[in-house]
Amino acid sequence: MRNEAERSFDLLGSRVRILIGAPTHAAAKPPELMALEVEALMRGFHRELSRFEPGSALSRMNASPDRDVVTGPLVAGLVLEAQRAATASGGLVDSAVIDQLERVGYESSLVGAKPADLQCALAVAPERRPARAASPGHWDDVDADPTQGRVSRPPGMRIDSGGIGKGLIADLTARRLRDYTSFAVDCGGDLHIGGRSAQARSVEIVHPFDDDAALFFDVVAGGVATSGLRTRIWRSGDSYFHHLIDPSTGLPAWTGIVQATAFAPTATRAEVLAKTALLSGPRMARRVLAPGGGALVLDSGEVELIGDMATSAPVLEGAA
Repeated sequence: MRNEAERSFDLLGSRVRILIGAPTHAAAKPPELMALEVEALMRGFHRELSRFEPGSALSRMNASPDRDVVTGPLVAGLVLEAQRAATASGGLVDSAVIDQLERVGYESSLVGAKPADLQCALAVAPERRPARAASPGHWDDVDADPTQGRVSRPPGMRIDSGGIGKGLIADLTARRLRDYTSFAVDCGGDLHIGGRSAQARSVEIVHPFDDDAALFFDVVAGGVATSGLRTRIWRSGDSYFHHLIDPSTGLPAWTGIVQATAFAPTATRAEVLAKTALLSGPRMARRVLAPGGGALVLDSGEVELIGDMATSAPVLEGAA
């Protein structure tokens, strides 16, 4: 059993958990002190990246009428990752959909709000279809330089931190912990696991219909991310909405998948793969997740394991 310092707190609209093992050299801070420092660091990241705080660096950039904006390295890094995500996903993972999110009701933080019932939402959701990209080259006119802390984008283009922000914060935090024997950073389902002498760590994924364990698996190092409809879904009149937008329609995507889990070297990359898989629909999602492995939960509740996960990650009894 590991002897690790632990911190848990609410941030990024989610629950954050940090585990830190022993330092590997004398100059490294004791893990308990480092855990406090990391929490302060992550809270600072949140203040810069929240679109719900008008004074955040991200909100100031979004509100600027100028094409070229000095944002600082963190926001510029977020924009660069968002551009990479759009390119890697063929335009499916589009962080410039704040207008569309606000039109369907996601104008303020949903922290503390009880999610609508997912199965009730699925019962009345539109016909399932894969999401599609918006106009080609949507992100070609964006340039971000984290070194200079500058962003250039079309005036009026607003960018949401979303899941990419959580993955980025997990990865930046992990860099600060590389001189410890082991660590795990969980930003609301976006994980970065590692350490100088890291051993296999058990990770559990809950089922979106009942919050019971759907599957578990061991991870030694790298990123894990889960994207799904479970926590950010709401009802308005007779309709249900969620936060994963189909860029081609500006409406929530109903693709036949309610949750996707992906593995990658970083949490940011895993987040992009998970979201791409969910938005792609079941057939293409299997191709997206196959190289690194992953898992899908379909509308039926069935848990489907992809790639290496099919042979190395047991599904718990009753999970589907």
